[in-house]
Amino acid sequence: MGSRTAIGCGVVILLLALIVGGGAAGAYNNLVSLDQATQAQWGQVENVYQRRADLIPNLVATVKGVANFEKSTYIAVAQARAKVGQVTAGGTSGTANNPQAFARYQQAQDGLTSALSRLLAVVENYPDLKANENFLTLQAQLEGTENRIAVERMRYNEVAQSFNTTRQSFPTNIFANFFGPRFDVKPYFQAQPGAETAPKVTF
Repeated sequence: MGSRTAIGCGVVILLLALIVGGGAAGAYNNLVSLDQATQAQWGQVENVYQRRADLIPNLVATVKGVANFEKSTYIAVAQARAKVGQVTAGGTSGTANNPQAFARYQQAQDGLTSALSRLLAVVENYPDLKANENFLTLQAQLEGTENRIAVERMRYNEVAQSFNTTRQSFPTNIFANFFGPRFDVKPYFQAQPGAETAPKVTF
């Protein structure tokens, strides 16, 4: 009778171990899947920001060619772009897992957004520049890129929210803590104060 009891207890323990192990494996795989989705979307955010950065040298060169255009305005854009370059110089692949690096990245990009907005507002005072074919092409590309940035940031926030909801749910939150920063909560993009929508590029 005693041996049967021991066997029965062993079977119960084995079943519990399998259930717990299966649950842990499922939780881990789910976190990995959601983390990968977040990283993939982060890559899309980087791509559209890089597209904007690539447009800026031509934009600055075009406005510099217009007589009497405010020098300080395009210098501010060039300096803001340089700050973005400093933030991204070491690579940004781990930024979505690092709130401090994420904040620095967003601050630099928001600074460039503000500088571009000021430059585009000044353009209103220069009819010749507004009629420049090269500038009009750059304006259209920049407008499309700004809209794309807003979309990709929104999509990033959505996948980050899915990850964070799962990460902070019980009992996954307990399990995830065993992996240290591997499954840290993802930061979100925040709107600039007074800029709840993407900047409008109008001429």
